[in-house]
Amino acid sequence: MDIRIEPRRLSGAVTPPPSKSLAHRLLLCAALAEGESSLHNIELSEDIEATLRCVKALGAEVTRAGRSLRVAGVGAKAPAGAPPLFDCGESGSTLRFLLPVALAVCGGGDFTGRGRLMQRPLGPYETLFREQGIAFECEGDTLRVRGTLRPGRCALPGDVSSQFFTGLLLALPLLDAPSAVEATTPPESADYIELTRRAQLAAGVESRAEDGRFTVRPQRYRAFEAAVEADWSQAAFWLAASGLGGAVRVKGLDPRSAQGDRRFAAFARLLAGGGDRTIDVRDCPDLVPPLAALAAVRAGRCRLEGAARLRLKESDRLATVSAALNALGADVREEPEALEIRGVPSLRGGAALDCAGDHRIAMMCAVAATRCEKSVVLRGADCVNKSYPSFWEEYRRLGGCIHVLD
Repeated sequence: MDIRIEPRRLSGAVTPPPSKSLAHRLLLCAALAEGESSLHNIELSEDIEATLRCVKALGAEVTRAGRSLRVAGVGAKAPAGAPPLFDCGESGSTLRFLLPVALAVCGGGDFTGRGRLMQRPLGPYETLFREQGIAFECEGDTLRVRGTLRPGRCALPGDVSSQFFTGLLLALPLLDAPSAVEATTPPESADYIELTRRAQLAAGVESRAEDGRFTVRPQRYRAFEAAVEADWSQAAFWLAASGLGGAVRVKGLDPRSAQGDRRFAAFARLLAGGGDRTIDVRDCPDLVPPLAALAAVRAGRCRLEGAARLRLKESDRLATVSAALNALGADVREEPEALEIRGVPSLRGGAALDCAGDHRIAMMCAVAATRCEKSVVLRGADCVNKSYPSFWEEYRRLGGCIHVLD
């Protein structure tokens, strides 16, 4: 879908969608539980649909009623049969969470994906699994994993993705002896590991954390009931729209959330005044697109650093963020692991931008368009369906002017 956005300031109240990060984790805990769990406030974005497909492939039964799901879990072992096919769509969380879980539950499986998914790093798993004698082979667009996940010490680099730690923490309690997951370098995005541990607590599974080491004993997931809280990652775009001169009130956020992207509120306050600022996004790299939009139109420079992992997302986000904002009239310099942004009074707009199949690039361009002098065309704007299917509906409701192009 291609759209044209006319410059309008946004105003009104909005409640962000449920946290995609938490929903992934709760769905997997429910799928691994013995008995039937109830999950509430679930929005079926493309990424959550991917995890739903995969937990069903694992053997869980899922029934939907409105925004609630009832999940009959498989317990420690899936039904007998050939290793399943797991279609992970474009969801990195789904792929990285399911790989060790599938090994623990059913001896592996075949994993497929779309877009850049199968090009995203899996090296920490490949190294660990091969050390355990687990087959890890990529044939075309399919990753085939076969073998038995063994308990014990699992050493992983901490600077690639916290998702590898989450996948192991989800799987290791199902094994028959204690295990430890250790970060060989300082862990980044550690808040997401804490989010995993909180989701597991809802299902009665505990782990211990100390100095980058997580210890897990054999346990069983129990059926539970939980509601998914609002998503700080998606809220960041509305908060950025407000900081760009709108009057958007974001409702339903928990300031005590374990979501790392809750930091956006503090970062936005830091950027509210003039002057030069440096923000380390190592623990919250997904905030770079809304932060860059906010930094583009202010007095002073802003450096967003510690962002190397953004090159491995749905797009190379350091490249796509800088290309899109510069096309709108911003002054953004791309570096290997950072963005240097010199604020300007306003953006000229008048450009046609490719969203690069990246939901966060589309949403960044949408909020940046509110400060443009001319209209902005977005190619492939429907990529927001990956995480926020109702984004354009909410944008219009808040006063945004969108025309769908033929």
